[in-house]
Amino acid sequence: MTKRRTFLKSVATGLAAFSAPSVFAGNFTRNVSKTNKNSVKDALRYISIKDLEFIKLKFDKKTPLNWNAVVKSGGSYPGASFLKITTSEGITGYSLTKGSSTDIKKFAGKLKGKNLLNIEEMWDTMYFYNRKPVAKGKEIHAIGTVDLCIWDIIGKALHLPVHKVMGTCREKIPVYAAGGYYAEGKGIPDLVKEMEEYLKEGYKVVKMKVGYLDAKEDAKRTEAVVKALGNDARVMVDANNGYKTAYEAIRYGKLVEHLDLFWFEEPVAPDDWRGNAECREELDIPIVAGENEFTRWGARDLVDNHSCDIVNIDTIKGGGLTEMKKIAALCSAFHIPVAPHGNAHMNIHAVASISNAIILETYPAKARDFNPALPAFPVKDGMVDAPTEIGLGMEPDPELVKKYRIG
Repeated sequence: MTKRRTFLKSVATGLAAFSAPSVFAGNFTRNVSKTNKNSVKDALRYISIKDLEFIKLKFDKKTPLNWNAVVKSGGSYPGASFLKITTSEGITGYSLTKGSSTDIKKFAGKLKGKNLLNIEEMWDTMYFYNRKPVAKGKEIHAIGTVDLCIWDIIGKALHLPVHKVMGTCREKIPVYAAGGYYAEGKGIPDLVKEMEEYLKEGYKVVKMKVGYLDAKEDAKRTEAVVKALGNDARVMVDANNGYKTAYEAIRYGKLVEHLDLFWFEEPVAPDDWRGNAECREELDIPIVAGENEFTRWGARDLVDNHSCDIVNIDTIKGGGLTEMKKIAALCSAFHIPVAPHGNAHMNIHAVASISNAIILETYPAKARDFNPALPAFPVKDGMVDAPTEIGLGMEPDPELVKKYRIG
């Protein structure tokens, strides 16, 4: 059985193994910036917002209905929403959106006439100026959306991937497949088959949902997956805050503690810091929390309350890459790893550049059958390559925009 200290030691060893000499190919597959050499040179001095727009897509393939411990999803036609910021210097930036378009416009509007290259000033201007309310919630989502779009612009101005601008730590990035949802008529054999398919895709770590069924039933599901995968992969479990009390989460945890799980994510309510701490003390499974927290101050509360072994604050929902750097630095001071929750195409730059980041959450290729806005990363031996496209590398395909745009 893996002890917590052994796990964290293995994390540190793994990070050293993942680090590799930085090699910048410079051979990009898309012309994402229309700037010439002179305008690029000028852009290195000053970049300002000229205009912004939203690109909303809706696809034509209905997703299957499934659920985690607390909420149902799918059963509808998926979509994607992008923020596009055009600068006076002819550079366009893109990010996926979180938060309302009204809030995004409000925060981006505070930056009109300012130099976007001053990224720390931009974040502080959005967060501290006229901050009623800003401390938590959808306003932070909007700030994160704008912040990521600015990073895309800066990367394009410098003709570098964003992780290179931030300072690349690793070129090969460990990933896991997020799946294992509950669904009508889905039994243990179906769950096992799903997880085995992820291994065929190249994954070495997979995640499944728990917390919806009785602890004994979920323990049976978990054990079946672990035994089926054997030594070929590690298994994570995610309760999505499904257990109402710490003792219920601990009861399930004790039933699976012997399975050497990679981690146990969000066992109790997000604001139950003491409950998370109880799970951490009672179980010999690394506890993960944070995806429902915001900013470095939310990370501070998790750390101060000894709530988790690994922090997984969402990059865009938590305030963007600018804030994620601070979150990671705070955690680093306490020897706590981070593993950002959420959209891989933005988080990949965080994991590539943050030294105490340990793994990237991704959705397997089959999910892209329903939502082709951003292609799946090719996975090999549990790793993906750090992006080589300039900026964030997530500009929507013009053909998809032409076919599926609804706004």
